[in-house]
Parts: sequence; C-alpha cells; structure tokens
Amino acid sequence: MKARLAWLLVPIALLCGCQSETTQGTATAASLAEAPDYTEQYVASPQVSDDRQLQEPGQKVRDAKGGLELLAANMNPQKVQIGDIELIIHETKLLQYTPDYSLIDFYHAYTHEQEFELAKLFVEINNVASEEVNFAPVALIETEGGEVKTWQDDVYLESLNEGLKPGEVKSGNVGFIVEDGTQELKLTTSKLFAADGELLAPAKTITIKLD
Repeated sequence: MKARLAWLLVPIALLCGCQSETTQGTATAASLAEAPDYTEQYVASPQVSDDRQLQEPGQKVRDAKGGLELLAANMNPQKVQIGDIELIIHETKLLQYTPDYSLIDFYHAYTHEQEFELAKLFVEINNVASEEVNFAPVALIETEGGEVKTWQDDVYLESLNEGLKPGEVKSGNVGFIVEDGTQELKLTTSKLFAADGELLAPAKTITIKLD
C-alpha cells in the first residue's frame, strides 16, 4: 500500500515543480517594462536581440537571436540642434550580449569574442529644413577609457546615415561593440551638409553618463 502511495505522489510532485517553473518564468517576464512609445516604429534587427523592455540594470531578455543583459543606462532623452536637424537621443544603454551561434559569422567582422558589451543608442532625427540634407547621428563614439568607434562599426545597419528629405523623420538604433565597458560616452555627430555638398552646420559632441 505504501509503495502504491509513493508512486502516486511522484506525478503530483512533478506537476507542482512544473507549475513552480512556469510561475517563475511568468514573473520574470512581467517584471520587464513595456516598450517605450518612441519605439513604436521599431523594426526588428536581423542580428541583435530586442532590448526595448530592458529599462533597469540587471534585467535580462532572451530570444532567437541570443541573450541580452542591461548593465547600465541613461533613459533621459537628450535633444541636440545641428543646423536644421533636431536630434533626440531617447536612450543610451550598455548591454552584455551573447548572440546565437547562427550569428557568429556576422559578428566575426567586429569581434572574435562569443559574448561582448554593446553600447547602444535609440535616436530620432528630424529634418526641419526645406531642402534635402546629409547627416549621420553618430560619426564617432568614444568611451571614457579612450576606445573610439566610428559609424562604420555600427552593428545595427539601419541606414540612419543616409540623406533626409525636407520634413523627413527617421528613428532607430545604432550600436557599437566596446571592449572595456564604460560609464560615460562621448558622441560626435557628423557635420550637416546640403545635398550638393555645401556645409550647413558643424558637428556637435554630446557627453552621456550611464548609471
């Protein structure tokens, strides 16, 4: 009788264990923030996991492209005027990224590490001029340790460096692999040029502190 009772208790214990794991997973998902309104036009990146719900350091997310952990962030928007360009840096994040194995070949062009830190910004660019202009939100970025990355090192490849038509608004991500981490970034925009190459405004440098 005792043996039969023991066998009956096994599936009950397994069921309780499964329910506990499910509840824990749901709680973890529920603890993440909703995607901010400014990412409403977000287009999923083919090579970087979706970080929109990561709003506080320590939060993690995983999808088919890999796993992300938010290490530090500045979620306070910064507005910069470069001639007739209005640039808003909505958020700046330092992320630990472990890309899925299927993306290793893509990242070999940037690093040979299988996990790395990613300095990432979500920006909005508004051309209020009555003419087409050429502008890049990030020409180069420098960490507090002196590591420098240029627009050519951007892993998101969202074409934010292309020309803007009169009244056109673009938004999206730019991100750079950094070797030593950082608590401060210096972002330098490109100069602003007219479509015919005329210089309209000099570049600007913005310092962003991460917490």
